[in-house]
Amino acid sequence: MKLECMIEVRHPGFTLRLNETIECTGITAVMGASGSGKSTLLRALAGLETGARGQITLDDEILLDSASGRCLPPHRRGIGYVFQDARLFPHRSVRGNLHYAFARARPGAEAPGFDEVITALDLLPLLDRRTAGLSGGERQRVAIARALLAHPRLLLMDEPLAALDRKRKVELLPYIRQLPAHFRIPILYVSHAVEEVAQLAGDVLILANGSVVARGAVQTVLEQPEAEAVSGPFEGGVVFDARVAAQVPEYVLTEVEVAGQRLSLPQIAVPVGTPVRLRVRARDVAIALAPVVGTSIRNQLAARVLRLDTDPAGAYAEVLLGLVGAQPGCDPHLRARITRESLATLDLALGQPVWALIKGVSFDAAP
Repeated sequence: MKLECMIEVRHPGFTLRLNETIECTGITAVMGASGSGKSTLLRALAGLETGARGQITLDDEILLDSASGRCLPPHRRGIGYVFQDARLFPHRSVRGNLHYAFARARPGAEAPGFDEVITALDLLPLLDRRTAGLSGGERQRVAIARALLAHPRLLLMDEPLAALDRKRKVELLPYIRQLPAHFRIPILYVSHAVEEVAQLAGDVLILANGSVVARGAVQTVLEQPEAEAVSGPFEGGVVFDARVAAQVPEYVLTEVEVAGQRLSLPQIAVPVGTPVRLRVRARDVAIALAPVVGTSIRNQLAARVLRLDTDPAGAYAEVLLGLVGAQPGCDPHLRARITRESLATLDLALGQPVWALIKGVSFDAAP
């Protein structure tokens, strides 16, 4: 599905300008700091920004063409919307909320069935409950189901996990991740939380001050300074894909392979051969000139220095590392944030072989 946007939305003190073509497959994340234009973009796509000017085309259907006066109303765009707050009807049960959407669904032979959506989001035990008695995570699952039952061509999700605590977020992420494959509906997913984007998205678009400042594959974009401007310097890092190589039940560990090298992680309950996505923060990577013995840091990978970035006014330097053994077309990197004093002591240079000592890794099944 192709989404073409050439739009401008003006608000007092802020203007969103976008000229992008997005191939909507799977989950595409839209990141940015507060006030960057993320929600304004989604509202314009959905037809909720009455002041939007320009053109929006979805699979060759013109949704907006302000020059000719064409502007499809929201209910005719075939776009579903899941807000940060669930916005359920409080006077209806869960079943009532869902039937309301299902009865007004956009016609289409491939529309997901009521029972199919209920099963995919584990809503059967909730159908007869009032929405006021649901937890935050349950309310968002109902909101997602309601959006799906309207039979959208494209689903917009505007920070759907922002109001949830960590436990509820962890519970909801697997449901969101499987939606595009299960229902063949692509998602534009707005978030400023890099850990959500790393787990869910295949591609990322970053906004700043109403303009696109970075876009591309999640593994590439999350390495860039624009992503760090959203996440903050101490959450910056890299994302790369690996594969489960072995289980070590004796120590409740899982070994994964990346670029022909192995990492040990707390046990992941998946079969050998399963792809996983790893996220390693720069602050969790140290550098040594040789393998280190007599340390609790077990993950030590052979690497090579690709880039050195220093700030003479700050205490830290950043080192981009390439893993030794990477195959053509597979180029996993690591970032290490070390002090400038350490950089000087190690006397690091471009191309130098080093060892990356990884203190922490977060992971999830690859989307």
